[in-house]
Amino acid sequence: MIACIAIPGFELRAALYRRPSLRLAPAALAPEEGSEPLLGPVTAAAEAVGVRPGMRLGEALATCPTLILVDPDPAAAEREWEGILRRLEDVGIAVDSAQPGTVFFETRGVERLYGGVESALRKALAAVGSVWDPCAGAADRRFAALAAANVARPGQILVVSDDAIRDFLAPLPLDLLPLAEPRQQELRELGVRRLGELAGLPGGAVAERLGPDGRRAWSLARGGERRRVRGRRPPAELVERLEFPEAVGQMLTLRRAFNVLLDRILARPERENRFVRKIAVVARLVGGGSWRRTATLRDATAERDRLRAALWPKFAELPAPVVELRIEIVELTEDTGQQLELVRAAGAELGVRLKEGLRQVRASTGSGSVNTVVEVAPWSRIPEARALFVPRDD
Repeated sequence: MIACIAIPGFELRAALYRRPSLRLAPAALAPEEGSEPLLGPVTAAAEAVGVRPGMRLGEALATCPTLILVDPDPAAAEREWEGILRRLEDVGIAVDSAQPGTVFFETRGVERLYGGVESALRKALAAVGSVWDPCAGAADRRFAALAAANVARPGQILVVSDDAIRDFLAPLPLDLLPLAEPRQQELRELGVRRLGELAGLPGGAVAERLGPDGRRAWSLARGGERRRVRGRRPPAELVERLEFPEAVGQMLTLRRAFNVLLDRILARPERENRFVRKIAVVARLVGGGSWRRTATLRDATAERDRLRAALWPKFAELPAPVVELRIEIVELTEDTGQQLELVRAAGAELGVRLKEGLRQVRASTGSGSVNTVVEVAPWSRIPEARALFVPRDD
């Protein structure tokens, strides 16, 4: 069977992990800087006075003037979630992390080890830790296991047989589906509020009205497909950090610190001439929160300039001064070389000549002389509004 471990409101729990006194107070995860002012997960005390996740900030403060807004801490959430995944792997479970707070695994490999499905799930809940109030669900289909974990109470195990999946999903709300809020609102206006009501509609009509996302949601409402869960490959543990004596907001200082950390992490002997596939930059902010951005490279590399070009532009999104800067190599390649081309692909020579011609045109006529036509509103009746000229610099 496929099992799912879910931790409700994991981002808020991670942000409050070192401030346990706030867990009993009305608190909510504040919206990120520059995003729509909607609340994230809330505590039980806040929910008791009428504050709900997704509520607008002004409405929430009017409902509960003593509401405590907790700054998001993605670095702490990433660290705590990685610790949970490693504890699950230590008890012999091959995990597949869907997102922080939700993890899937197959029980087939550990059923004989622990004496059945429920015993394996109890072992998994114990590995996660009762402080996180995890919930466990199991079924023969992935979405049904996710739904069971979301329905279960903290510390509870809910196992759904394959014959009872349709009946189990029927009364559940549409919020469990990976469907955008406008699409869910459209379904509610049509009178569809439960998974069973969506599953009872013709699949072709749903696809025609809601598109591919609606068709996939309709399939999930009927139980979804049978797919195996593949365990993840543990990420690399290469980290370099630099703590500042006082908060730094000047970009020149941050750039120099970033370059030093990048040189250090590339010189680590643990890298063993492997190439970087995924890298992250993390900052601890002066207000107590954190900021994290990742970059996944199309072509793995160990070149300092390419890694700097991928990460440094993200520093423009920093919301506050920094008290600590950290670089993490999340994933390394296993090979130590790159495959070269024996025969050049058809059209490659033409592409090289075209780029050279464009370079000569820009050199003679100046920047912005070479443009690409990009469609922005092909449905418009005004010809001038259908497309834009965008400067081409490559």
